[in-house]
Amino acid sequence: MKATIGHIGINLSSKKSFQFWKDLLNYLEFKITEDGMHFDANDGKSYLCVNVTSKKYNKEGFHRKRTGLNHLAFNVSSPKFVDQFVSEFLKPRKIQPLYGGPNEYPDYAKEYYSVYFEDYDRIKIEIVYELT
Repeated sequence: MKATIGHIGINLSSKKSFQFWKDLLNYLEFKITEDGMHFDANDGKSYLCVNVTSKKYNKEGFHRKRTGLNHLAFNVSSPKFVDQFVSEFLKPRKIQPLYGGPNEYPDYAKEYYSVYFEDYDRIKIEIVYELT
């Protein structure tokens, strides 16, 4: 049986994180369907379900080094778009890229260029161009 990813759910700590993800996914041209403190972001093939975590479940917090999600990667169509994302999305929000900013990662693939950063909950996100 062949499967594809249908959707991924993300729980966030606050309205601030919720708005950040909405802005990010709008910038990346996902279709947003909002319902209060929940929205679905659809890329035409799969979607993200984004929620604000109930206060009673928000005590532990998130860390990508623990068991569970390490990071989410969003593919773009050229290295130029990785750089454009940094200048148009990260810099205006004063978000510092991880690992010194956009880099090539030839150990990952022949042409692999990406930038990593964290959201307000420290969820690591990658914007990547990868020649497939």
